[in-house]
Amino acid sequence: MSAQVVESSAAAERGGRDLNPLEMAQAQFDEAAAYVRVADNYLARLRVPERVFMTNFPVIMDDGKLRMFTGYRAQHSTARGPAKGGIRYHPQVTMEEVSALAMWMTWKCAVVDIPYGGGKGGVVCNPKELSLGELERLTRRYAAEISPIIGPDRDILAPDVNTTPQIMAWIMDTYSMTQGHAVPGIVTGKPIEIGGSQGRNEATARGVLFTIRRTAERIGLDLEGASVVVQGYGNAGSIAARLLYEDGAKIIAVSDSKGGIYNPHGLDPNAVLRHKRETSTVVGFPGADTITNEELLTLSCDILIPAALEKQLHAGNADKVQAKIIAEAANGPTEPEADHIFFDRGIFVIPDILCNAGGVTVSYFEWVQDLQFFFWDEEQVNQALERVMNRAFDAVMHIAEERHVHNRLAANILAIERVVRAIELRGIYP
Repeated sequence: MSAQVVESSAAAERGGRDLNPLEMAQAQFDEAAAYVRVADNYLARLRVPERVFMTNFPVIMDDGKLRMFTGYRAQHSTARGPAKGGIRYHPQVTMEEVSALAMWMTWKCAVVDIPYGGGKGGVVCNPKELSLGELERLTRRYAAEISPIIGPDRDILAPDVNTTPQIMAWIMDTYSMTQGHAVPGIVTGKPIEIGGSQGRNEATARGVLFTIRRTAERIGLDLEGASVVVQGYGNAGSIAARLLYEDGAKIIAVSDSKGGIYNPHGLDPNAVLRHKRETSTVVGFPGADTITNEELLTLSCDILIPAALEKQLHAGNADKVQAKIIAEAANGPTEPEADHIFFDRGIFVIPDILCNAGGVTVSYFEWVQDLQFFFWDEEQVNQALERVMNRAFDAVMHIAEERHVHNRLAANILAIERVVRAIELRGIYP
């Protein structure tokens, strides 16, 4: 079967044309831009990234052979400050994907009102097939390749899909060697021993928790006993499940890339995580039924947390979703057509650029601590994060109510207005 036929079939199942991530991000931008009162030329500047860097680089494998890899780094906007965003290692990384993710990072930073623009990068690879030595050599070579366009005052990197604090440590060391001194501010999400922040590992999930709490208060949902479904049991998904469990919620289903598990009476997220660490998947957890990721998304529940990859909720399944709240721990999990379906059905969506902004917010705290060489304790970090998340949530809700729009549109309007204002004030050089 040709690639075109496969794409057409996938699009038909999803209920429409299959947008790539950049097209999806631009569609969301175009919808929000119609509400922003500004000259079109400013908006045109924000519809595309400032720059996208592509590199093809060699890595010596354990068997002594040379293998070529492709990497990217996109910088969407630096109007409000240096670019900021993660690095992902995945076989399906594309230029369009990192460009879209960089755009979403611009809006995310603007929504929580921190002085960053959006960046994102990645390497086309399957890190599960690489040894530790190969992973280190790949990371260091990729860092060296993109070093001309990054820096603690230009573009700050962070973990993302399949990247870790250890990988951030290798990037920091590689960049520092080129500068002749330690530069901890080049990355965030690194180990605490070399300048990482307390609370950073849980920050994305804790931000998800804070926005869910705010939403529950708003719609009159008691989190004690509320049913929760989590798609994606990585760092954000597993920690969000644990934090909600500690709040009294009932985790009824979780999944990873190999499938999902379901128990309507509840799962212990800590026991599930132990099982995943032992077997590399949540599938097979004792006392739970096996389900597919597609089935998981349409389970009856109070809170659905997409914490995997983009484009999981679309026109083909949005009318089957039975959650009261969708809390987007992942970036770009919902396609534009699905947003309108959820809005019409009264499902409360906490959009990604608000819901999962806890990670970049605490990354900002880490960067500030690195620049000052003065570090905070975890209680200070979490208290500051809660203030930022609650303030951003309230600002988005104000726009949603004032302009009678769905929550993602409100968040995008808020973000675009803030970035456009920065461009207006700075002007266009030369």
